[in-house]
Order: sequence, then structure tokens, then C-alpha cells
Amino acid sequence: MALLETISGPADLRRLSPVQLECVAAEIRETLVRKVRASGGHLGSNLGVVELTLALHRVFDSPADTLLWDTGHQTYVHKMLTGRQEGFDRLRQGGGLSGYASRAESEHDVIENSHASTALGYAHGLARARALAGDRGRAVVAVVGDGSLTGGMAWEALNNLGGEPDLPVIIVLNDNGRSYQPTVGGIAAHLRRLRAGAGSRHTPETAAEPDGNLFERLGLEYRGPVDGHDVAAVEEALCAARSTARPVVVHVVTEKGRGWPEAESNDLDRCHVVRAAPTPGPAAASTPTPAWTSVFGEELVAVAEERPDVVALTAAMLEPVGLLQFGRRFPERTIDVGIAEQHAAALAAGLALGGAHPVLALYATFANRAVDQLLMDIALHRCPVTLVMDRAGVTGDDGASHNGMWDMSLLQAVPGLRIAAPRDGSRLRELLREAVAHEEGPTALRFPKGATGADVPALDTYAGMDVLCNEPGRDVLVVTAGPMARLGLEAAGLLKAHGIGATVVDPRWVAPVNPELATVAAHYAYVVTLEDHGRTGGMGAAVGQALADAGVRTPVRSFGLPRAFLEHGSRAEVLARVGLTAPAVVGSVLALLENRAAARATPAWS
Repeated sequence: MALLETISGPADLRRLSPVQLECVAAEIRETLVRKVRASGGHLGSNLGVVELTLALHRVFDSPADTLLWDTGHQTYVHKMLTGRQEGFDRLRQGGGLSGYASRAESEHDVIENSHASTALGYAHGLARARALAGDRGRAVVAVVGDGSLTGGMAWEALNNLGGEPDLPVIIVLNDNGRSYQPTVGGIAAHLRRLRAGAGSRHTPETAAEPDGNLFERLGLEYRGPVDGHDVAAVEEALCAARSTARPVVVHVVTEKGRGWPEAESNDLDRCHVVRAAPTPGPAAASTPTPAWTSVFGEELVAVAEERPDVVALTAAMLEPVGLLQFGRRFPERTIDVGIAEQHAAALAAGLALGGAHPVLALYATFANRAVDQLLMDIALHRCPVTLVMDRAGVTGDDGASHNGMWDMSLLQAVPGLRIAAPRDGSRLRELLREAVAHEEGPTALRFPKGATGADVPALDTYAGMDVLCNEPGRDVLVVTAGPMARLGLEAAGLLKAHGIGATVVDPRWVAPVNPELATVAAHYAYVVTLEDHGRTGGMGAAVGQALADAGVRTPVRSFGLPRAFLEHGSRAEVLARVGLTAPAVVGSVLALLENRAAARATPAWS
């Protein structure tokens, strides 16, 4: 029997000898590579924290002691050591383990953060609450990557913790020199100098730094750097930190992707994320289409060739958001600010005030963080900034925190902001150019994860809106947002089979609502809106309000995502769960039409 199979909880680790720990570490790495390559997920970060996680669970008694992970994608080893080894066969699949820490899975998971730089705030609050309750026997440990330290929230917490010398919080700085790509900025340079100050061997002694140690200057005790792949050395540093009744930083140096040659040799991202192995089966009949991200990246390079004022920005996600090619072609016009979306948006405002046209590319879920800056720094000043939101809508396997389903609700409140949603690759190219050409204020462009699929041609164009289908009869007007155009066309086909005439319209620019849409809607019995976004504050809600403001009494039924955190699963599984399939939509529409007909046939006084 493999040693790993004998471990059902952290207590089992404490009986292992150093040689056995080495064997367990090797077994964990082999299991990670095999399981994660099959399911897809965050591999590089977890390969790098094997020994660190072993040491943490040998020194601290979880869940009595609290381990907080920033971010939660580096918890695969932690899951294996807390009784969840069998769940890795369905990692990130419906009914299987989450790819992040999950309170529903285990008492050892206390927070579910997948947005970086938050754990130190949690740790500060938890330690303060325990101090108020007189509970000082249980440790609060926050494992924070050097990439997370590029986020402002982390430094707000460090600033406060440094001002509370009697509050015991253990900050394990997992320094592998990168987030998705190499860590940027002055903090990264400072950490490099700390590592160099200890020489080639990482020893648990305060490192020499010509300008002083920043953590110590903030009032925090500092220990390290420590070799994060030496279990005994990490345990020694953690035990010393536990005996310190004050905030302390334990600087642990690890190697992302350690133990897997493919990751170690990949200088681009150290296999931060690996894709799921393809499902065996017959070859696809159609030619694969490019990913939304790659279409955006290619077109932005073409735009920048024509527009020397275009500058591209991102927050530690240069390759994932499609800016790698742009960065290679225009390095002087490419800015990566690290995990600092708020700063990126304020920086974009400054660039626009200086005459540039910034294109800020973020995952839709992370764009939520920059709403205040978009509102007060960009829109208030009518800055021509283009916000590009990748992974908008249901992303599926990354779970609740990564679905891009809140941006429309938040951004529609921003005065002067125009929001576009392309339905296919050609429309993405067109709308990107229209957005960058708009100089009267900010624009936003949102598109999903995955392949673009074949283009969806328009039959006609009316007042800037594309008419995709126009069946005889004016029973239902279907208004679709972006890639939901395909769902709209499928639903129209099913409605036709029931003798219901449907017109499918893609407004292209979904906010503000095209005023001509109300004029068109007045001629239909029902308006149906389809969006891969939350219904609360989404496009459907805006269409309904626009019709009401225009005095149009055509009822509106919006189909979208519920006001809920959606569990992980494939995109198709998640959409089916919430009723965003053609049969489900058509069934609801037929019921609405039948109810309306019955209501008309029955006088209100009968």
C-alpha cells in the first residue's frame, strides 16, 4: 500500500519519519500530475507547495488551528492530507471536488477565496475576534504567495497587522517568484534581494537587505528565507513563529511546478493551469474555431499597428487574456501591474488623460474589483478607456467565484459607459474596433471562455441591431446578448414547430439599451431576452425598464443566471441547471403565451 493511502487526516503525518515524508511527497506529486492532467486544473502551484503543506499540517493542528490559503487554488495537497484523496477523480467536475478551498467539503477549509490578496484581511479579523473572546491558544496562519503581495489589499492588512504587535498572526510567504508569470514591481525586487542576502542556501535567519527589511520596518517579525522544499527546515521556522506572540512573516522559497519536467522547463507559466485531457471518441466533424481570447489578441495587435496611441494593460494575466503577442510586438506599450485591478483602472485613466487609448484586459470576475475606479476615475472624467472582460458569463469548472456573471449588473450603473457583447469572432473584431474608436467616454467588451464557434450571419441590420431570424408572425421578439444568439436561433426554430413566429435580434451594444428596440418591441406580443449573465441588473432588466420608460406595454420575460453562487461543473451542465437550454426556454415561453391567451379569454369579473 502506498504511504499516501494511509493518510486520512493531518494526525497521520506526525508519525512519519523523514524518509517516509520524502516518499509521501513523491507520491503526492505523482498523484497530482496524473489526476490534474486528466481533470484539468492548477498544477504548477500545487507541485510547488508539497513540502510546505506537509510541514504546515505537522506543526499546526487543523482545524483547531486555522490555515488560510491565498489563493485557494494551491490547496490540492491540503485536500489530499485532509481526507479527500478519492475526490480527485472528479476534480472540478459536477459533484466532484472544487478546484479551490470549499467550506462545503471540509472543516479544514475556512475560506473560499479565489480572488487574491484577501487572506491577510481574514487572518487579521479572525485573530482579533479570538483575542476579544480570550481564545489565544489556536494559531491563525495565512499562506500568501508573492504574487498576492502585488495586490493592495495585502498591504492594507500588513499595515494594520504591523500596528498590532500583540496580535499573533503567522504569515507564511510562499515565494516562488511568480503568479501566472514572473512577479512584477518593487515588491518582487525586494524579495529577490532578501533571497540573495541569505546566499545560495536558505537558512532561517534574517536576511541582509541594504535598504532594510520592509516587513520589519512595518513592525512585523521576519524569519527566513527558508528552503520550502526542506520539510525539517520549514517545520523549524514554523515552530519558532508559533512561539512568537506577535505578527510574524515566515519567508519560504519554493519552486512552482517542482518535480514535473514539463512544468520546470516551461518558463512562460510553469504549468499554472493544465487543460483536461480530451475525452476519447470520434474526431470532431467540423473544423475547430479559434478561442475568443486569441481572436481578441490578434485583432488588438492589428488595431495597434494602425493606432500608436493604443496601450494594453492587464493585472498579472498577460497570456491568459490574450496580450502575449501584443507584449512581444509592442513591449513599450504593454503594462502588467500585477494582481492590482484597481490600480490598473486608475492607471488607465491617467493614460487616457495623457492622450493614450488604454485597453484594459481582465477576467470578468476580477473586473468587479475595479468598479469604483471605473466609476470615479474613468467615467467621471469621460476617459476613453476600453475595458475588455474575458471569461464573461458561465466559466463552469472554476466554480462560483470565477463565473463572470456580475459585471453587467455593476457596470450598467456607470454613466456614459457603453457595453458590447459579440456573438462570434467576426463581431468581436468589429466591436473591438468600434470600442477603441469611441473617444467620448469609456467602453466595455465582454466575451466568454472557450472557442468562438462558427460565425452567425445577420439577415439584416436595423438601427445598429442585427436581425438574425425573422419568422412570419410577430408573436415573440427574442433579444440575445453575445454568444446566446445561438440559443436564440435554436429556440426560434422550436417555436416555429409550435406555430409561433419569432424574430431574433442581436443588439451588439447591450448597454445602454438601443432606443429603437422599444419601437420594434411594440409590434410583438412578447419580448424574450437571453443572456449568460445574472438576471438581477442584467440586460433583460434593462430592456424591461427601457420599454416601460418608452410607454411600451409588451411584456418582457428575461432568461439568465439566478441570483446565486453557481456550483462548479461544465458550462453545459451549469446552463442546463439554470434553464438556459432551448427546450427549457421554449417550454417557458409556450406557457407564458398560453397563460396570456387564457387571461384574455376570461373576463376579470367572471
